[in-house]
Amino acid sequence: MEGDGLMTTQTFQTTQQGYTIQAAVTTIGPDILIVVTGGDHPHIGDVTTLTATTGLQTIKYPSHDGRFHKDNIVGEQLAQQIQSVLRGSCTITSGIHVDHISQAQIDAAVPMGRKLGVQIKQWLHDQPFSISAPVYYSDQERPK
Repeated sequence: MEGDGLMTTQTFQTTQQGYTIQAAVTTIGPDILIVVTGGDHPHIGDVTTLTATTGLQTIKYPSHDGRFHKDNIVGEQLAQQIQSVLRGSCTITSGIHVDHISQAQIDAAVPMGRKLGVQIKQWLHDQPFSISAPVYYSDQERPK
């Protein structure tokens, strides 16, 4: 783990069916950025956003052949596991490509996402997030 108090990064991984998926989790104040990659050609195939009180929203990017990436199945599984412990916003990018992927490898993706989520949830739960609240002007105040 590395960090400066305001930003901390920790990496998690899981391996099944001959491939590995990694999740690099960075805390940015109370917010979380998770970069999920794996397989033979890591990339950014989609972006999922959520908070503890808002639903998941996913944007899928087009693939090389015009179809949309399906990496969201991993990111969304992970998101569902950690949603209850979020203290701020969460953005998850996912991009996993396994050359000539088998059906068994496809089937392993959902449990791998869940497993990463369980690991990350425990880590987030154990983090001592001691971040001061931002200060705003009141409606009667203006910058000087």
